[in-house]
Amino acid sequence: MAPARRKTSAPAAVDPPAPPFEQAMERLEQIVERLESGDLSLDASLEAFEEGVALARGSAAQLDAADRRIETLIREGDEWLVRSFEGVEDDEDEA
Repeated sequence: MAPARRKTSAPAAVDPPAPPFEQAMERLEQIVERLESGDLSLDASLEAFEEGVALARGSAAQLDAADRRIETLIREGDEWLVRSFEGVEDDEDEA
């Protein structure tokens, strides 16, 4: 009897990296113009809308990451210290 063949799965698809924020915003503007023109078929409109949603979500994630990287100035006595948002939770509640 021949040994059973082991099934191998295809490698998982890897999402392409998100474009830079400014480039994503330009592309979103182009998509909105195309959608507002009314010249696209239903299928083309859906594809454009899906691309726009993906770009918007990627851009929102980039903004969130940038927000977390923003440094806050904290005054201790007469000295200003710079502290990163990383690892800081609910600073507003302590103020």
